[in-house]
Formats: sequence, structure tokens, C-alpha cells
Amino acid sequence: MSFLTTRLARIKPSPTIAVTVKAAELKAAGKDVIGLGAGEPDFDTPEHIKQAAVEAIRRGDTKYTAVGGTPALKKAVCDKFKRENGLEYAANQIVVGGGAKQVIFNALLATINEGDEVIIPAPYWVSYPDMVAFAGGTPVTVACPESQGFKLHPADLKKAITPKTKWLILNSPSNPTGAVYSEQELRAVADVLMAHPQVHVIADDIYEHILYDGMKFFTLAQIEPKLYSRILTVNGVSKAFSMTGWRIGYAAGEKSLIAAMTDIQSHSTSNPCSISQAAAVAALNQPADFLKDWMKSFRERCDKVVAGLNAIEHMSCSTPKGAFYVFPNCSQLFGRKTPSGRPISDSTSFCEYLLEDALVAAVAGSAFGLEGHFRISYATSDANLAKALERIGDACRKLSLKNAA
Repeated sequence: MSFLTTRLARIKPSPTIAVTVKAAELKAAGKDVIGLGAGEPDFDTPEHIKQAAVEAIRRGDTKYTAVGGTPALKKAVCDKFKRENGLEYAANQIVVGGGAKQVIFNALLATINEGDEVIIPAPYWVSYPDMVAFAGGTPVTVACPESQGFKLHPADLKKAITPKTKWLILNSPSNPTGAVYSEQELRAVADVLMAHPQVHVIADDIYEHILYDGMKFFTLAQIEPKLYSRILTVNGVSKAFSMTGWRIGYAAGEKSLIAAMTDIQSHSTSNPCSISQAAAVAALNQPADFLKDWMKSFRERCDKVVAGLNAIEHMSCSTPKGAFYVFPNCSQLFGRKTPSGRPISDSTSFCEYLLEDALVAAVAGSAFGLEGHFRISYATSDANLAKALERIGDACRKLSLKNAA
């Protein structure tokens, strides 16, 4: 009889973290691995945010705080939603957790009963299905192929909804594709949801500020006010402020849901780090002028990566509108063999080949629910990206030569 819970059979280790760990192991062994797997900006946290944390330490703000966040941070979050999204929330509609991941996990634990269904457009962030399954729900993935811009079509959403559907998880800008929903596209999704009052929405807006080509960000609650009470709007400081290690995420929603999420958190981690909360207040309250330069760098890197991948024979890559990922199509390479004779049968074997033979760490598309692609994070230096593109191209050419032989 196993000592471990049977619930563990419902989940698997995070594929993105697994790739990062494997790359770190190879680096520790002296290999020159280029890591393109991790989803975090390579920029340093802005100085004024770090200084706010230092000042908090000196003030002695090193004790427990309210479980769901300090009053100062909740106010900063409320002000952010009003200022940037036109959404009004009170403090009892806000919860702060140890990252957006914890916030989403708590929301699902607080609401999912055995057999409840959660619609997840694919490709998706790797943790969504496992979170749903661990909570006892059933992930219902809806394929959103490249031909439709990796975005959920209203007709497909309507078809996926059943009497058991409790949540739809919507992520824009998207991890792993960088797809961004327009105002009109969100309106079409909202129109479907209006006819199904049992369906609630988790709007994962964590990449809100990372947009290109003049794209304007919209979140579902501002598009359709009638859905306001059915939407949990999730965000955080990790991506836009390069604060991944500070572990601060937050959500706004209906007050009974927020209270339930806070209760769950009170019996797990309790409050988020007091120092990180003070830093997040500075992040949200002060101007983010640095973002202009960051977006310029991301845009330039994106263009170079997309062009470099499209120059590789048998590979194609669409241009994202946000976030800092590309999701190239590598399916034309399937059926070929590596120089050592190993077959490339899917995105997993392709990414294993890239890591082991080309020393480039990327994440297989299957981890995100869409085979035939792989994810690259271009949140790294220009030098690393140039070297990685050269290695990927060389590795693909070796496959072509081997196959031709």
C-alpha cells in the first residue's frame, strides 16, 4: 500500500521546470547549454522596486501580514484595476498570493467538485490541466491551431460547454504562443458565455503589459460588465516588472470566492512575503517608464528569432503579438533521424535532440497541449539567441542530411 496519495496520479511534474532543471544539470557538468525554456524576463528588477523592499526591511516590516495581502497592496491593486482596466473593486474583492500560480490553484480548489469541467484552450500554460485534475475536476481542452491564430473560436467554445462546465480559463497575451485577443474577439467569447450562466472565467492577464505592434490590451470583465461577477481576473508583478522570484500574484473577483480562496491560503502558506508585498506596492503605484525600453528589446529579439527560425528549412514560425515566446512549427522534421540514428517522432523527441545534441533547451509543444510545435522563450541576451538559432539550424540540417542519406 502506497504511503503517497492517489491524487498524485492525476498530475505530472511541470515540463517547463523539468527542462530548466535538466539544462542546469548539463551546465553544472560543464556543458555550454543555452536555456530558452524558462518563462522569465532577463532584465533586473527596477531599482526603485528593490529600494522599496530594502526600506521595508529597515522599517521592520518583517512580520506576518493579513493572509490575503496588506491593506496597502490591496489598495494598490484596486487602483491599478481602475486606472488601467476601468474596473472597480473593493478591498474584500482582492486576494494576494505567492504568485499568480498559487492564486489560480486556490481558486480551483475553492470551487471544483468531483466531475466539474474546466474548458482550457490549447495550447495552454502547462499547469492549468494539472491544477484542475488535482482539484478533482476534468480538464476539457479545446484545440486552437495555428490556422486560427492559436485563439479560441466562439463556435468551439459553445460546443465544449456542458451542464458540468464550471470554468473557462482564458490567457491573453498567451503563454506559449504570444497570441493576443482583440476587443472584438473577446466580445464574441462573452456573447457565448452570456447564454451559459453556470460558466465562470479565470482571466489570466499576467502578460498584460507585454504587447507589440500597437496592440491594445483588453480583459474580459471590462468588455462585458454583465459577466463581472462571474470573472476572476488574475494578474501579478512577475512578468511586467521582472519580479518572478519575488512571488507576488493577485486576483479580483466576487467577494465570497475571494474569501474562500483566502481561507484556503490561511491553511497552506498564509500571507505572501511581507517584503515582496512592499516591493509590489512600489511596482504598482509608481510609473513603469522602463517598460518602453524593455518592450523595444523584446520586439527586436522577437523579430530576430522569428526571422531566424523561418530561415531554417522545414520549420516555420508565426509572429506573436505579445508575451516573450514563439511557438514554431517543427512537424515537417518528424520522421527523420538524428546523426546517431534516433528517430524524431514528435516534439518531445525533437526537443530532447536539441538539448542533448545542440545544447539548446526548449519545451515540447505536447507539454502545452498542441503537438507539432515547440516553445522558445526569447527573454535572454541577443548573443544567446544568435548562438541558439545557429545551433538549432545546424541541428535541423543534420536531420535533413541523415534523412536524405
